Amino acid sequence: MKHLISPLDLSVSELKEILDLAGEIINEPKKYANSCNGKKLATLFYEPSTRTRLSFEAAMLNLGGSVLGFSSADSSSAAKGESVADTIRVISSYADICAMRHPKEGAPLVASTYSSIPVINAGDGGHNHPTQTLTDLLTIRTLKGRLNNLTVGFCGDLKFGRTVHSLINAMVRYENINFVLISPDELKIPTYLREEVLDANQIPFKEVKVLEDVMPELDLLYMTRVQKERFFNEEDYIRLKDSFILDSKKMEYAKSDMLVLHPLPRVNEISTEVDDDPRAVYFKQAEYGVYVRMALIMKLLEVKAC
Repeated sequence: MKHLISPLDLSVSELKEILDLAGEIINEPKKYANSCNGKKLATLFYEPSTRTRLSFEAAMLNLGGSVLGFSSADSSSAAKGESVADTIRVISSYADICAMRHPKEGAPLVASTYSSIPVINAGDGGHNHPTQTLTDLLTIRTLKGRLNNLTVGFCGDLKFGRTVHSLINAMVRYENINFVLISPDELKIPTYLREEVLDANQIPFKEVKVLEDVMPELDLLYMTRVQKERFFNEEDYIRLKDSFILDSKKMEYAKSDMLVLHPLPRVNEISTEVDDDPRAVYFKQAEYGVYVRMALIMKLLEVKAC
């Protein structure tokens, strides 16, 4: 049985299969409307989510399946102390596939070892968010036409940002990728990512503190919010939360075909004035998240268009 816990659980060829299928779904959604008739998706969300949870639900409904689950730990038996292992054993009797978000790193991996249905990691702490990575890759490939020969800037919270960690892990497998890491010292990428992923794969990267200085170099700018829920100290959060704000003035430094991505939700790290810039594609990115999750569900359930 196949699970998706890390972006690296999928080979480059498997990624291509999923992205190709997502592209077909975009072009012919009606062809796939009954692919999951009679199938159930369980959404086990132990922490809040809007886009990820609802896009999973929309994906399964678009495929003709149904959805059950919970949207917070407080509304599940976790509030009574039930373990992830016991929960997934029970859910395996109710559903055909499961999407799990959990604040503790590794929880979906634990669930997968006890599950008799495919488990999809929908985000675990500051660790991984593989379906957001699939969404990002589909957005980049569709709008840039390639996943190689790119200079990618990551800006904001690179320490706790699981979407950043996942996308870096995925993109190092493509040719001629360069990273520009833009953050304050306190929010730099973790040491393990620098040493075990970037250095180990000899990926060119540089770390800077001023966004404007590197804007002209970038093919993609991936913005992130400074996440209050990842901080132990509120003073540190308040001091750093406005460190990098993208506005129209900064966009003047960018290439005419640079794309701005953001996993959302946005707080104030991208000014709303940027929304009307054709290079701002974060809402289109959220739309693509439904299509790529449809493709992933189909692959893990081994179903075809019908």
